[in-house]
Amino acid sequence: MLAIYAANPDLSIGRKFEEQSTPLVNGVPVRNAFQRDRDRIIHSTAFRRLEYKTQVFVNHEGDLFRTRLTHSLEVAQLARGIARNLNLHEDLTEGIALAHDLGHTPFGHAGQDALNACMRDFGGFEHNLQSLRVVDQLEKRYAEFDGLNLTFELREGILKHCSIKNAQQLGDVGKRFINKQSPSLEAQVTNFADEIAYNNHDVDDGLRSQLITIDQLQDIELFAENMAIVKTRYPNIELKRLIPETIRRMINQLVLDLCETSLNNIAQLNPKSIQDVRNAPYLIAFSDQATKKNQALKQFLRKNLYHHYKVNRMSAKAERIITELFTAFMHNVELMPDEHQMAAKIDHPRAVADYIAGMTDRFAIREHRRLFAVEEYL
Repeated sequence: MLAIYAANPDLSIGRKFEEQSTPLVNGVPVRNAFQRDRDRIIHSTAFRRLEYKTQVFVNHEGDLFRTRLTHSLEVAQLARGIARNLNLHEDLTEGIALAHDLGHTPFGHAGQDALNACMRDFGGFEHNLQSLRVVDQLEKRYAEFDGLNLTFELREGILKHCSIKNAQQLGDVGKRFINKQSPSLEAQVTNFADEIAYNNHDVDDGLRSQLITIDQLQDIELFAENMAIVKTRYPNIELKRLIPETIRRMINQLVLDLCETSLNNIAQLNPKSIQDVRNAPYLIAFSDQATKKNQALKQFLRKNLYHHYKVNRMSAKAERIITELFTAFMHNVELMPDEHQMAAKIDHPRAVADYIAGMTDRFAIREHRRLFAVEEYL
């Protein structure tokens, strides 16, 4: 059922390093190339670290809030379902979803902003580029090459956006930004699945934390109309069930709209190959109405959750931890573990950024205490 314009593992642009073909059983490969990519990501060190990296709330603030790992799994579930409806390659879509946050720093966007500020004079820091760096260089699992040696199609999908300056240094995966082309439909689907997942699940976490309220959300059409449906169908529903029933309908509404709009866009273009997709504007899209509703939700969360004073307080702490760690390691490279000291001989600032970006929330907090809280270690 794979569409002719979908990514096809048999027609993949390939890997940087040639490898032996996967074993055959009854003449059929045990795994296609995109399945191998996905499996390598799941078994990577960077993927395991996502369990203790924050989404919005810092890891120690509660056991039920989303982490980068649970978020990535939720994105993968949504993206794979959308890909199936559009006859795209599910394994590639899932792999991109699982890999898209591998380069995130501890403490979410606050950590990224702080590390980017520290790296301002050394090329900056951006988590999409760091995710690619993780799979291309930083993972050390194979005897014959650094990184995971993923296919071009999966590596391409990791890069949601990229400046022309950075694209010029990335070789094959950077060309589409220079040529102003689109990525595969599988990559486009994952971008939208990511947005659907974090917007709606941040509503869940925000309500759970009591930083936002249902009364506030009544002004947000996407939430209000779906909660009204739930209350009409279940007049006596308890709050504990009301919220997830509402949120799953919000997700379903956006997914259905995305599928319908995207299928119409694809039908109008009638692409005959993946190259036609690359040469066209984005084909995966919401309708204008859904875009408006989703944008209103994003703006609400930005104002009322992401900039809530309690989140700002933790963000300020995160910025201080990241900045002070960076300053300490730049001043004295011998404070880092041996492997990072070796990397620093080649590029000191980037080695420091790699070390900090790879930390989990709790490890960064402990590392900061080891370096600065002298009384705890006397």
